[in-house]
Amino acid sequence: MKRLLLIAPSQRTTGRALFPPLSLGVIAALTPGDWDVAIVDEAVEEVDFDRPADLVGITVMTSLAPRAYEISARFREREVPVVLGGIHPTALPGEAVRHADAVVIGEAEGVWSRVLADAARRRLRRFYRSSARPELAGQPPPRRDLFRPGAYLTTATVETSRGCPFACEFCSVSRFYGRSYRWRPVSEVVEQVAALGQKVVFFVDDNIFGAPARARKLFEALAPLGLTWVGQSSINIARSTELLRLAARSGCRGLFIGLESLVPENLRQVGKSLINRVEDYREAISRLQGHGIGVEGAFIFGLDGDDRGVFARTVDFARRIRLAAAQFGILTPFPGTPLRERLEREKRILTSAWNRYTISNVVFEPAGMPAEVLQRGFDWAYRSFYSYASILSRLVPQVHRFGSTWPFFLRLNLNFRDIAVTGRRPGPGRSLRGPDGLGLSPS
Repeated sequence: MKRLLLIAPSQRTTGRALFPPLSLGVIAALTPGDWDVAIVDEAVEEVDFDRPADLVGITVMTSLAPRAYEISARFREREVPVVLGGIHPTALPGEAVRHADAVVIGEAEGVWSRVLADAARRRLRRFYRSSARPELAGQPPPRRDLFRPGAYLTTATVETSRGCPFACEFCSVSRFYGRSYRWRPVSEVVEQVAALGQKVVFFVDDNIFGAPARARKLFEALAPLGLTWVGQSSINIARSTELLRLAARSGCRGLFIGLESLVPENLRQVGKSLINRVEDYREAISRLQGHGIGVEGAFIFGLDGDDRGVFARTVDFARRIRLAAAQFGILTPFPGTPLRERLEREKRILTSAWNRYTISNVVFEPAGMPAEVLQRGFDWAYRSFYSYASILSRLVPQVHRFGSTWPFFLRLNLNFRDIAVTGRRPGPGRSLRGPDGLGLSPS
C-alpha cells in the first residue's frame, strides 16, 4: 500500500488551532483506498521529516509559501516526490514548480486521481489543471478522522458552496474559483451536517448568501436540525427581512461580513460599492443584531482614500455600532489579484517576501500616509478595539440578544486581545476568510 502524507504548513506550532485544514480532509476523502493517508497540520504538531511516504502533498497560502518550500525541500532530499497546490501555486505556478515535482493549478477534484496514478508510476507531470470547474454534488465528506484529536476548537466545519458573485480588487477568491457561484445540493448539506452529530457548526463558504434563492432553501432545510451556526456573508443579507428571519430560525448566530471601509470612494475603487453602502452600515448591523446574529466586521486599512485619521474613525464606528468582533487588515497585494497588477504598474510594491504577506504587515507604498504610519495605526486599532473597556461596552448590552452564543463572542474578543497585547500580529491563518488548500476549498 502506498503512503500519502498531506501537510498544512504553519509559521508556528502551538498544539491548538481554531479549525483543521478542511481542504486536506477533502483531498484525503478523494484518495482511493489503496493509499494510506495521513494529515499533518503544523499548527498543532511538528512535521516528522523521517516519516515514510511515497508522495507528499502540501497546501500553500502566500504567507506560508517560504515554509512550504522548506518542507518540500526536506522531503525531496530523501527523493520523496512532492506536489504543491492551493491559492499561491495557482497564482504563481512557475515559482512553485521550482520547489516541487508537480503543481496543482486551481481546484483539484478533476485532476487528483490523475496525480495519484502518475505518482504511483513515478511519472508526475509538472502541472495539473482541470479543464472544467468541478461540480460539488456527490463529493464525499472530508476525512475528519485524520485530524489530530483534541487539537481544535471544533472540526465541525462544512462547505456548502464555492465562489463569490463579486470580484473585489484585493480578493483572490474570484481568481481561484471563478466568479461562478456553485453549491452542493441542499439535501447533501443537511445529510453531512446531521452526520456530524454536533449542534454548533461553522460554514466556511466565502459567501453563504451568494445566491439568495438557494440561501432560502438552505436555511429552511437547516431549521429542523436545531443548530447554532456561524458563517460568512455579504452585507446585503440584511436587506431581506425574510432571509434574516429564516437565517435566525435556522440557527445563525454569527456572521463574518466584509465592511472593508467607511470611505465610499475606497469601496468604488476596489469594486464593492454596489453591494456595500456606507450609509446603510449602521441600520444593516442593527437589523442583524436584532435577529440575534452577532457580526464580526472586517476592515481594510491602507486603501488609497485612507488618511491618518482612518484608524480612530473606524475603531470609533465599530464600537458605536457594537460589533461583536472586528478583524482589521492591512491592504495586501496578493499574487494573482487585480490589486497586485495595479500596484505593480504603479511601482508601489515594497517587497515580495511572501512571509510578510500576512495582512498584518505593510508591503506596499500607501497613497495617503507613510508606510510606518499605516503600520502603527493598524497596531493601535487592535489594541484600542480590544481593550477591556471596549469589549465590555460592546458585548454586555447584547447578552440578551446573543444568548448562549455570547460566551463564544467573549472568548473571541479575549483571544484577539491576547494577540494585540502580546504583539503577535494576527494573520489570515486558518479562519473563515479566504481559500486555502490543495486546490480545493476554504478552511
